[in-house]
Amino acid sequence: MARVAIVTGGTRGIGEAISLALKDMGMTVAANYAGNDERAKAFSDRTGIKTYKWDVGDYDAVQAGVAQVEAELGPVDVVVNNAGITRDGTLMKMDKQAWNEVIDTNLGGCFTMAKAVFAGMKDRGWGRIVNIGSINGQAGQYGQVNYAAAKSGIHGFTKALAQEGARFGITVNAIAPGYIDTDMVAAVPADVLAKIVAKIPVGRLGQATEIARAVAFLVAEDAGFVTGSTLSINGGQHMY
Repeated sequence: MARVAIVTGGTRGIGEAISLALKDMGMTVAANYAGNDERAKAFSDRTGIKTYKWDVGDYDAVQAGVAQVEAELGPVDVVVNNAGITRDGTLMKMDKQAWNEVIDTNLGGCFTMAKAVFAGMKDRGWGRIVNIGSINGQAGQYGQVNYAAAKSGIHGFTKALAQEGARFGITVNAIAPGYIDTDMVAAVPADVLAKIVAKIPVGRLGQATEIARAVAFLVAEDAGFVTGSTLSINGGQHMY
């Protein structure tokens, strides 16, 4: 029977590339999304991948959403925690809501999703969890104290949970992408983006498929000796 995988934020950008890569591996994929129904339907129509709507920062919604996936597709073997948002601003200008929303979604989502699937993975003796961090969680970034804190927290969360899952056949790893050619990066002003690219040794933005390829490696059947690791994919911009 095919492995069942959930990809949060799985209908666009990096998440879409991951969803497609896992489908190509023969997995049954559930792509989670938070708000854009029209885009999710277009994604599902185009790819044949089922979509499920819930807020990863909402504990009860995650429990219900994962239960629905398992009822319709089967036990969840793979989770890729990709969902993320930005609410940028300097500390002086950032309000508590902007802090809470980013922490709850980007970091809290890793907790809620892992909590919903971990017991089942333990019982079955097999599981793969991949958390998508960020170069800005490793190096920091001006105007992103909330985002950098959440993404940095993901790397610590990954190492701690990997120790809990290891003896049960559950691996937990992270990927820290650099600047990837997605809608989020495309929204950066052209002059600012040019300065960013100038600092990337390979001289270009990354592609979402390059992140997806790494996820496919980490969730493979024969990747059981890789756990607690963070794979940096940033074109050499930050060698961590």
